Amino acid sequence: MAGNSSTAPGGAFEFTVRSPEQAEVKGPLVFATARRAREAGVKALRSAAASLVIDCASLGKADSAGLAVLLDWLAEARRAGRHLRFEHLPEELLRLARISAADTLLQQGV
Repeated sequence: MAGNSSTAPGGAFEFTVRSPEQAEVKGPLVFATARRAREAGVKALRSAAASLVIDCASLGKADSAGLAVLLDWLAEARRAGRHLRFEHLPEELLRLARISAADTLLQQGV
């Protein structure tokens, strides 16, 4: 299936669409990869089924820019009338999300 990647000092970020209902992200989701990651997610959402699950088990280091990308994907899904849910969010990312009370939104999806 389709894939998209961008490189950061800690490695490459990859967004891979496994099926219209399933995608996977790998690598660091940080400032250096955020723009291309956002674009890859938005593109996947536009061609996804009514519901998309993104597996984050292989997500590497994440910073506030990475958190912003995930939140933007949720907003894009809502605008498009689609459901989006993340699986296996790394604890590091959830700790960052708790600071702004966004952890519940990430865990529940839209």
